[in-house]
Parts: sequence; structure tokens; C-alpha cells
Amino acid sequence: MTDIHQATRAYETWLRRRIKVVDADLRLKHLRMAESPFVFLRGTFYRWLQLWPVVCDSLVDAPRVLAVGDVHVENFGTWRDAEGRLVWGINDVDEACELPYTQDLVRLATSALLAVQAEHFSLAAEAACAAILDGYRASLERGGNPVVLAERRRWLRLIATNDLRDPAQFWEKLHMNATVRGSLPDRAMDALKAMMPRGVRVERVARRSAGVGSLGRPRFVALATWGGAYVAREAKSWVPSSGARDRSTSSDLKRLIERAVRVPDPCFALPDGWIVRRLAPDCTRIELIELPKRRDEGRLLRAMGWEVGNMHLGSPTGRVLVHLSERKRGWLERASIRMARAVEDDWRAWRSRHAE
Repeated sequence: MTDIHQATRAYETWLRRRIKVVDADLRLKHLRMAESPFVFLRGTFYRWLQLWPVVCDSLVDAPRVLAVGDVHVENFGTWRDAEGRLVWGINDVDEACELPYTQDLVRLATSALLAVQAEHFSLAAEAACAAILDGYRASLERGGNPVVLAERRRWLRLIATNDLRDPAQFWEKLHMNATVRGSLPDRAMDALKAMMPRGVRVERVARRSAGVGSLGRPRFVALATWGGAYVAREAKSWVPSSGARDRSTSSDLKRLIERAVRVPDPCFALPDGWIVRRLAPDCTRIELIELPKRRDEGRLLRAMGWEVGNMHLGSPTGRVLVHLSERKRGWLERASIRMARAVEDDWRAWRSRHAE
């Protein structure tokens, strides 16, 4: 197997053949990957796909589903549906492709264990994995249910709308992004304009750096004023999933979004080569540092497991439930511990070269 440095060079060489890479963002990604094993995990899905079939070889033959792929505990956020209701769920499906259902569960559990090491969570490995697995199994058995934060799930609504997601801070940070000089790719500009409220004129387009795994891809944010307040739309360059680089198409994302048990975001679109979505204080990913200190972590991880089940229900899951029932107790904990160690080994090798 190649090492982490060879794997990264190969992935980035492939990426440059697909899109015009933002080199400054890619350098930032390299630095961010050295911060902690948790951040490293978020930025290296391409490497995960090399490691996990070797480390978890007994799980590779599990039934396949249209999977999220790059799922982790910071890949959850909120959006507004067509009725204006606040919806919570998986925020990013860029890496959607067909994978064994076990992949999404092991990756989510591994991220939870690494988040514990980074002192974002405090649950023991056994309790964290049990919560994820309980939520996932319950979702499949009950046919799933979207997580709409209306009259129900008050505890999760309080987490999703806490004080750290202050609108003034959100818009101030967004407006700090530098204005684009020169023209945008035609499809990006057309898509941004099309997703704005009718009659709203785009006042400024800025470049944006966000996330970890997608750093290096072009991102543009269209900003405008409507009704005396700000509105924004983001266009992010799309590339095929690392799970099927030259076979994956954006139709995988569309199929996952359309078939999953999910209330859609009416401002999410997939024009050719781009992913467009609304940005707002309550329409964005929730970072762990934004979570209130007082929270039921077991309940939150169970909800994450439930949402993974919602996504997998876009595929036939009868064989998944049978396979799940045949697993020995503690299988997810053992697999995620092994993967966490493998990620940590790669992170140490990466940090030794990039920490400065």
C-alpha cells in the first residue's frame, strides 16, 4: 500500500485533471490536516478508502447501498424546507457512491472516537458506538423519518439554534471574504443567479474557503440584500467521489438526495459541475465547537445514526438488516478503534512533515 504522502499526491494529481485547483486553499488544507487526527480524518476520505478495506476486511463484503461516503460527526447541519421549517440532517453528500453500508457506520463511529480524543466529546467508545448503531438499526426497522425541528425534538432544536450561531457573527464572517476579481465560470454565475429569490440582483461575488475535505475546490458566494437583510448562495465545484473517481457522476448525489428519507432543501441544486446551496445562520453545517456545553451526547450520536439510516433507506435494506443481525456484539467498536489507530498513524506521519 502507498503511504499517506504518496496517496495525497496521487489524489491531488487526479483532482487537478478535473478542476482548476485553488492552490492557496490546498496549502491551507495541508496545514489543517496536521492539527489533529480528527481534522485529518475529515480531509482525507481518499486515504480512508485505501485503509478501511484492509483494516476492516471482514466488513467489506457487507450489502452495498448508495452511501454518504464522507460521513463524520461534523457532517450534520440544518436547512429550511419549502414550508420554512428547520430540518436537521447530513449536510454534505459530495462523496456519495455505492459502498458497503458498514463503511458509513465505521467512519461515523471512528470520527466520534477521534472527537473524544480532541475533547469535543466525552463518551466512552462502547457507549458512542452503541448509540450510533441503535439509532441506525431503529431507523431501518421503522422505515426512517426526517428530522424536522418543529413541534418535536426540542432538545435537538436547542442544539441546532444555540447562541454560537449568531446571525451578526455569521454575516460579518461571510462578508470578510475577498471579492472575486475577473469573471466567474459561466455555469457558476448562472447557477448562483438562478437560486436567488426572484427579482434579487447579486451585489457582490466573493471567494470562500470552508470545510477541510473540499479545500482546494473553487467556491464562490453571491451576496445580496433582500427585504432589508442579507441573502447568500454558494456554488462549490463538484468532482466525482473518491469511492469511484472515474465512474461516479453527480447523478449519485441526485439519487441519494431524491431517494433518501429526507425533507429536501429547496435551495439545493446540482447544475453541471457545481453544487449550489443557500447559506444562512440556520442553513449551514454545525461544528462541534458550536455545540452547547450541556448536551446529551448519546442522544446526539443516536440521532446521527438514525440519519445515516434515513440516507441508506434510499437503497433496498432488507439484506442490510439481516447482515446487521448476524454481527457479533461490539463489532462496530472494534472496527472503529482499529480505524482510529490507522488514521492516527497516518496523521503522525503527515504532521512530521507539515506541522511547521
